[in-house]
Amino acid sequence: MDIQARLQQLLRERGWTEYRLSKECGLAANTIGNIFRRNTMPSLATLETISKGFGISLAQLLSDEDMIEATPELKELINCWLGLTPDQKKAALAMLKAMNHDSLT
Repeated sequence: MDIQARLQQLLRERGWTEYRLSKECGLAANTIGNIFRRNTMPSLATLETISKGFGISLAQLLSDEDMIEATPELKELINCWLGLTPDQKKAALAMLKAMNHDSLT
């Protein structure tokens, strides 16, 4: 995985500068700058701090594939889903699909 490319991708997605990232994660601007300009590989601790600054997990930061961010709302939805019976899950899924279809038309 190309850490620099992944960090650049996340910066672009959020419309952030390197300076904004340094402020969000509490690292010195020089630390972030060195990753890009000196081609230094950040330590695991630095990567963890950066991931927290982005509001994602370290696994999400290091993943080559798109991952869904587990927001509080999504966690609540999943917890509710886990308590449903199979028939309730079918009904809930049908309702969500219908709601999504309605919003597209």
